[in-house]
This record gives sequence, C-alpha cells and structure tokens, in this order.
Amino acid sequence: MNVHTSTVRNDSSRPVHVGEHLREWRQRRHLSQLDLAVEAEISSRHLSFVETGRALPSREMVLKLAERLEVPLRERNVLLVAAGYAPAFPQRSLDDPMLKSARQAIDLVLKAHEPNPALAYDRHWNLVTANRMVAPLLEGIPQRLLGQPFNILRLAFHPEALAPRTVNLAEWCGHLLERLHRQCEATADPELIKLYSDLKSYPIPARAAPLPPDNNVAIPLKLRHNGEVLSFISTTMVFGTPVDVTLSELALETFFPADDLTATRMRQIASELI
Repeated sequence: MNVHTSTVRNDSSRPVHVGEHLREWRQRRHLSQLDLAVEAEISSRHLSFVETGRALPSREMVLKLAERLEVPLRERNVLLVAAGYAPAFPQRSLDDPMLKSARQAIDLVLKAHEPNPALAYDRHWNLVTANRMVAPLLEGIPQRLLGQPFNILRLAFHPEALAPRTVNLAEWCGHLLERLHRQCEATADPELIKLYSDLKSYPIPARAAPLPPDNNVAIPLKLRHNGEVLSFISTTMVFGTPVDVTLSELALETFFPADDLTATRMRQIASELI
C-alpha cells in the first residue's frame, strides 16, 4: 500500500468474502501464499481455496491466519464476521467497569511520570487523557484547537499551535510523519491515511541536512517555553497482551527531560501547580 496515493475504497471494490480480506492482508504483509501457509501450518492449496472463496475456513483458522498476519484486533473481528462467525474481541469504553483495572493502570503511569508530561491517545491520535504537566506546555494555544477530543498530531503541525514553538520543527514533524506512515502501512486505516495526507499539506520545512551525531539515538522534541528551550525525549507504551479492541489501540506517550535545564523547569512548573 502506498500511503501517499491510497484512497478509501468504494463499495463496489470492497472484499466480498473472508478470502479476499485475507488475501489483501497477506499482500500488505508482502507474503506469498506459500510463506503464509508454512507459518500457519496448512497447505498452500488450502490457503488458495480459502482466498478464492472455494473453501470456508473455520473460526480457529481465521484467527490463526490473522495472528500470523499481525492483523489488528478490530480487523480480526471484521474477518470473523466476513466468514460468518461472531466477533471474538469486545470493544468497550475506557469507562466500562470491565476496564476499570486498565484505566487505573493508565492513570497510575501518567501520575507517576510527573513532573514530566505524559498522555494517552487512541488509534487515530486523539487525546484520551493526560497528566497535569501537559497543560502548562499548551498555554496560549487557542481554545478552539483544544476542544475534546483533540488530535495531538494536528496540534503538533498546526501553525497556531505547537508548530511555531517547536525549535526543530522539520526533524520532529518528519519523525511523526514516519511513525504515522508505518501505522498506515500496518493497519490500512482510512482515517489514518486521511490524517497522513492532511498533515502533509501543512507548511512544514523539509529536513535541510542529516541529523547531527548527538541525535542519532532519538529525536528530541524541543519547545520554546517562557523564553527558554525545553528538550524532551519520548517513549511509547502499549498494553502487551490486550484482548479488548480499545486497549489494543491505546498508546501512552511519556516525555523525559533531555537536559538538566528541562528537568529543573519541569520540577518548578510542578511545584507551582500544587
């Protein structure tokens, strides 16, 4: 899939049976029928029959193929329904009592990360929740851009939001686009593909030169704040073995000070919030 040119399918070209869905995912993963058949421990002939609709896979076979193809849980449900089976993975709101322990874990991680900023976002990069250290870094941004839920990637690229405050705008936004591109390739999500296209239209300068040697491990986010430049390195966490669609699509982004000045300033900001 080329993210630069991909468009949402029209109804007439949508897969009509589970075999077509499976073939699309196999091709997206750049696997031959033989490759997938070997990994799933079935014959390539049987897989061919499944893909052409001449054979109906069992529920267990659908799930096994989906696992080998690393299909997202949301799309595994689509495969099961296309094959005539009930969805296997529930999708609950984070406010659902069944996800209470997961929500508590998220809140615990965000709180424990203070005095540094941390946030959680969904599969489309919409903010779900954040710790109290995020808001001070967004001061001065027009409220219309901060309506809930807001898209944190759009906020990073918007000329009235974080873009003019980002010292290394070309490098940081280039890094974000590369991450989003990989997500589009992995999920084929139409909304992510549209988001990628939209972000490409923002007036972000191209990288003028290769990254300097001190940036060869991680690209920092460098933000102007009250006349100083705060520098952060980010890490992303996901739930390791989710069986719920919502949890499988949730990511936690934690930001660590990349220098002593940033660490000191974040402690000062936290003390002023008490």
